[in-house]
Amino acid sequence: MSENVIKTKSFGFALKIVQLYKFLRTNKKEFVLSKQLLQSGTAIGALVREAEQAESKLDFIHKLAIAQKEANESDYWLELLFQSGYLEEIQFNSLKSDVVEINKILASIIISTKQRIGKL
Repeated sequence: MSENVIKTKSFGFALKIVQLYKFLRTNKKEFVLSKQLLQSGTAIGALVREAEQAESKLDFIHKLAIAQKEANESDYWLELLFQSGYLEEIQFNSLKSDVVEINKILASIIISTKQRIGKL
């Protein structure tokens, strides 16, 4: 059985976000923005997992669309943390690259699923 790329990448991203959250709380004493990022960054993988058990193709698309919204929100929080000086450029660029890639994969899955069921 082949690897589920979005499942693997979204879980890996969630792990990085958890580590970043612990770093920001402990080292930077930042509690509000990091919590927002923790929620949105870990929700992506959770929604991907939910989509595996979707009740229909439309439910599958819906869950992945919400995951995409969470990825966009995570992108926002990362940008805000970087621009406000809580993240170094190297940290930001790595996480930004991950979230952009996740967004592209989600978009591709959503579009191809819509095409297969004739909703596009």
